[in-house]
Amino acid sequence: MVLIFMNCRYLFTLLVCISITACQAETPSIPTSTPTNTPARLIPTPRYDVPPSATQTARIPVTSTPKISPTSTETATHASTSTTATETPISNEWKNLPVLPEPSESIREIYQKGLSLGNDTNAFSIFGDCQSRPEEFFGVFETYPLLVESLSLELRETVEHFNGSFNRESPTSQDGTTPGALLWDQWHRGQFGCTFAETPVQCELRIHRPSFVIIQIGTHFESRNTEYLRKIITQLINEGVVPILATKADNRELDDRVNRDMALLADEFNLPLWNFWASLSDLPDRGLYVMDGREEQGAVYLNEEAQEIHRITGLEALNIVWRVATGN
Repeated sequence: MVLIFMNCRYLFTLLVCISITACQAETPSIPTSTPTNTPARLIPTPRYDVPPSATQTARIPVTSTPKISPTSTETATHASTSTTATETPISNEWKNLPVLPEPSESIREIYQKGLSLGNDTNAFSIFGDCQSRPEEFFGVFETYPLLVESLSLELRETVEHFNGSFNRESPTSQDGTTPGALLWDQWHRGQFGCTFAETPVQCELRIHRPSFVIIQIGTHFESRNTEYLRKIITQLINEGVVPILATKADNRELDDRVNRDMALLADEFNLPLWNFWASLSDLPDRGLYVMDGREEQGAVYLNEEAQEIHRITGLEALNIVWRVATGN
């Protein structure tokens, strides 16, 4: 029994070490991924003990917004992304969606439910990986006053309203995070005030009580990516938290399945979508580069210009959703 226990502790420690180093860099880390001919995860993803997703019990009524037709994702092959005569263009519809969300007023129902449950109206959370860490993303809105002063009055109001959420570390925004990891009670390593009786999602909702959550995750994609995301979204809605879904910059999976499925989930649940991917179309190489010494990971790091676009469009998305949800 002692030997088995020691082996289990060793495997867990090894997994955490591998996961953390997956996105480490010489400077504050940015998401890592490897666009090779055969997609491979940056970290070995354990088989999370998560049951198949249940029916959405807190589904918000769908409005008459245009529907995005689904395509097969779990069985998609990692083929070339070029279009053939027999290939349907449906899978690329998400690329034509606007950068900033156009939320339905139905999100007010979620928000109002959250108020009745005691959620903090001045708090939001981020579910993401390397590129969502404070030093790479939103932290500057609390550490760089000159940047805030350069914003429009409306965005300055948003920064002031959510002060305290931009520059905080959390169990749901860590290097190497996957949707499955957010549902795994070991991923937070007992840090951030979490207990091993709760998942990172449960911990974040308990300690921060956000009214909104930005979900931008998928660089470290996994076979059950969409199933886990659907479970997370359902949990947030049940807790009265408004999810803001977001596309990512890279296409590490080679067939755009993660961004396509994120758009499909936004449509399925009638939720706002921040199409970050579309904001980079005018940048050379889409604002992605290969880091020296980490050539095997490919061009997946955001350059400074792309990071700036990431921050400002993310803030604009939060601003829009907050004002629609509250009626401001």
